[in-house]
Amino acid sequence: MTQVFPSMWASEAQPLSPTEVARLPARTNVVVAARARGITEVLHFTTTKGAIGIFHDGALKCRRDLPSEKHLEFVYSANAPDRSRDVDWHGYVNLSISKINLTMFNSSVQWHLEDGAMWVVLAFTIDILSAPGVVFTTSNNAYPTTHRAEGLAGFDQMFVDRVPWGYYGSVRRRYSGIDPSVTTDPQAEVLYPFALSLDRLATIYVRTEDCLERVEGILSHFPPTAPILLAPEVFA
Repeated sequence: MTQVFPSMWASEAQPLSPTEVARLPARTNVVVAARARGITEVLHFTTTKGAIGIFHDGALKCRRDLPSEKHLEFVYSANAPDRSRDVDWHGYVNLSISKINLTMFNSSVQWHLEDGAMWVVLAFTIDILSAPGVVFTTSNNAYPTTHRAEGLAGFDQMFVDRVPWGYYGSVRRRYSGIDPSVTTDPQAEVLYPFALSLDRLATIYVRTEDCLERVEGILSHFPPTAPILLAPEVFA
């Protein structure tokens, strides 16, 4: 894709209904492109409290569908307390490519300090990038400067030379030497429609021994899912 900023972005995506997504084709060329970049994982961070609901359902569900579910009443815990800026996209699951959004993660940790929250990162296989209706963003989906698009064009523009972000004319630049598997803006997102099955979960990362023991205890109540790895570097 030609490296552009910002006059030639791919066609802007809009939130779709389940019926509309069902009409869309899979985008296998996105997985080919991701593999060529050395991308091996698509990531989502959550608290161990949130993980209970995820493992119970066998799926990572979008924010819109979580609070209304009775069995999540005592385990649902939003990473961010205010999601009003991307309310139109609450029907999508927020994910990151190769590395978690550390800006968002560190803010979430601060919001949950009084909870004594422990954190896990769920790593999914890259074939989920080809699912119908997946949307790729150039920056944090809450920013007004963010561009969203589907398919290979949307995926490619996550790696262009310059990406606007934030509110004040800020720009992320893709400097030489950056790993091809990393998006230009570390806050770029993959928006997966509605619910992501744990059938595609490859690894569960934790950053402390205490968290490892807690997650092992949680998973003992559910069918086997994925290996748990102590990997503090994933959270840094």
